[in-house]
Amino acid sequence: MDIAKFNIPRYLATQPMFSNMQPEELQRVARGCVLERIERGKVLFRTGEMSQAFHIVVLGQVKLCVISPAGVEKVIELCGPGHSFAEAVMFMNAPHLVNAQTLTETLLLTVEKNAVLREIEADSRFALRMLAGISRRLHGLIKDVEGYALHSGMQRVISYLLRDLVDAGGAVPQSIIVSLPVSKSTIASRLSLTPEYFSRVLHELETAKLITVQRRDIHIHDTAKLAGYLPGK
Repeated sequence: MDIAKFNIPRYLATQPMFSNMQPEELQRVARGCVLERIERGKVLFRTGEMSQAFHIVVLGQVKLCVISPAGVEKVIELCGPGHSFAEAVMFMNAPHLVNAQTLTETLLLTVEKNAVLREIEADSRFALRMLAGISRRLHGLIKDVEGYALHSGMQRVISYLLRDLVDAGGAVPQSIIVSLPVSKSTIASRLSLTPEYFSRVLHELETAKLITVQRRDIHIHDTAKLAGYLPGK
């Protein structure tokens, strides 16, 4: 992709928080944006650093994580194409609570705080759309905590593999292929599992003939049977 030819206003219009804005409004916001191609493994910000912008992943993958005093990493969120992050902390005038790092070569759109504040002052509806986006992220985090507390490791892995079907709604296909966007160890951390346990779960599901694992591609043979799988039954 040629960054010089990338149409930032048109891309912003595809994002829920910007979708109802007029062309001239999108042009104003675009002037406060920076589009960068960032190499794999780049730290975008660290815990404790102040924020003056939020970010949208155009292409690639970014992980949000925290590091324990013992040096153990816990992945909080995986942000793929179309996902935004760091909106809330930008408005709070508070330091980041997590680290952000690219997991692949990433095309990242950074939206400066002042550009957002100008539009909020001009149109209160824009503030409501920003609030809706932040609320969706909070709801997702609450669901994650619920899953960690109430669901077994097996249930978490199955839910992760079937997540796109739940999000899409409509008719559910019998068989699908899920391509893991990042390493199994990163996904395990995201699900609050050890890499070893995550691998054991995949092996058990493969032994039960519910899936076939080919590197990062997970072939799900019957989505309904996988959703209803109970170990030992």
